[in-house]
Amino acid sequence: VQLVESGGGLVQRGGSLRLSCAASGFTFSSYAMNWYRQAPGKERELVATISNTGGTTNYADSVKGRFTISRDNAKNTVYLQMDSLKPEDTAVYYCYRPIRKNWGQGTQVIVSS
Repeated sequence: VQLVESGGGLVQRGGSLRLSCAASGFTFSSYAMNWYRQAPGKERELVATISNTGGTTNYADSVKGRFTISRDNAKNTVYLQMDSLKPEDTAVYYCYRPIRKNWGQGTQVIVSS
């Protein structure tokens, strides 16, 4: 099983980024997927979840209305579109398959003020 995140980087306040997580080694379309993040000195927190079909999504209150989780089961990829970014969104973002507790290596997002 592999989860490989990409798309992180440095962006100014109010900017946008789209993170991708490419999955392999399992039947991607059968599993719900999550995005987590961990800021320096803080615990890892759940950002967004998506069901296996993409029909159900949930968000942390801190990102609701600004972030959008989606998936393309034909490409075995889950996305996190992040808009209206704030400095407090600065963190390492991780892709996660909850049922088997698989983590990606993370991708760094830095939002400058």
